[in-house]
Amino acid sequence: MQISARGDYAVRAALSLATAYPSLLSTQAIAAEQDMPRKFLEAVLADLRRAGVVRAQRGAEGGYTLARPPREVTVGAVLRAVEGPLAGVRGLRPEETRYEGAAENLPGLWVAVRAAVRRVVDEVSLAEIISGRLPAHVRKLTALPDAWEPR
Repeated sequence: MQISARGDYAVRAALSLATAYPSLLSTQAIAAEQDMPRKFLEAVLADLRRAGVVRAQRGAEGGYTLARPPREVTVGAVLRAVEGPLAGVRGLRPEETRYEGAAENLPGLWVAVRAAVRRVVDEVSLAEIISGRLPAHVRKLTALPDAWEPR
């Protein structure tokens, strides 16, 4: 799975908002804290707002806040808001792929890949990341001998 700059910025901005929840944070404050370009962050926050992950308040005292408590917002929800579906194959959902011959069973693998990604991003909340208390099954993945090794 490749996380784009947009996805990375969205999760980092959501974590800043989770830390401040329920208070409002300005785009400028998030950009400064996370060392992000403000204009790009504004576009990311607009996507998060359209998806219902954050809400905006206009005015001198305005800013952004999460639409729900941090324990109810998953990383998967944030990523989908800015990236769309988590796992795609040539623009198709894994279950929509069809192959002939030697590759006929490949859709099952693509569905399994999506399920594995979901098992992490849909089961980790912003609150868990902030607290450093990831679910046990996610902690186990990071403890695998080659988990931190590039391939």
